[in-house]
Amino acid sequence: MRLKDKVAIVTGGARGIGAGVARCLAAEGARLALIDIDGEEAEATAKTLGVAATGIGADVSNEAQACMATERVVARLGGVDILVNNAGGGGQNAAEGMGNPFTNVTQEGWDDWLATSLRTTFAATKAAIPHLQRCGGGSIVNIASIAGLMPSVPFPAYGAAKAGVISLTKTLALELAAHNIRVNAICPGFLWTRPWEMLAMMIKMTQPQYADAELRDIFLDQVKRSVPLGREQTPEDIGKLVVFLSSADGENITGQAISVDGGITLRVGAT
Repeated sequence: MRLKDKVAIVTGGARGIGAGVARCLAAEGARLALIDIDGEEAEATAKTLGVAATGIGADVSNEAQACMATERVVARLGGVDILVNNAGGGGQNAAEGMGNPFTNVTQEGWDDWLATSLRTTFAATKAAIPHLQRCGGGSIVNIASIAGLMPSVPFPAYGAAKAGVISLTKTLALELAAHNIRVNAICPGFLWTRPWEMLAMMIKMTQPQYADAELRDIFLDQVKRSVPLGREQTPEDIGKLVVFLSSADGENITGQAISVDGGITLRVGAT
């Protein structure tokens, strides 16, 4: 087991990509803390992992809550070796941050996406760094998006936030290298997660003839047309790379933004 007895925090770990990452970390022997705004669901997911794991309810876009949740992890599990910044996805004003044309984006919608998809990474990382240093180093993996690497017309605020995550990843990799803390970003492609679900909902609002089941079909059709490998990505695809980057196998990798997208980004600028 590559991560035996390591303590890993996964923000937004109750479901989706976060839960998939947690399952992969647990399979390699890590002890887990899932921090999620939905504390009950985080605790329920933690109980399924088969290792020492705990679920903690906190909004990690709030610096004070991120700090308190991290202190609880240290008190329960003894330290922090790995931080996975996965929390994100938009809050109550998220729909107002999705725009085409861009003039439809409101300030509230813009701020919503920046808070949930960038400030979360800031707050959780700031809280974890002292504990990573006390453990002699470790790994931070930020879940960004291909939306931060290429134009993202339907999700301008989300794309800007994830581009910020990628920039922050590179900055922190340089700053923290002296402390043996590696910082990398993973950029998922097409997963059926909250941003895609929200886009499907918007399609249904303007085209109500689509049934709920058909929205998933729209997504899969987009996958077939846009992804060179022709298949969607899964939470476990992301989790396996998190494991690699957090283990000794990735000890010389830092400051990278790695796409797990079936080749989508290869088509940007291709003729």
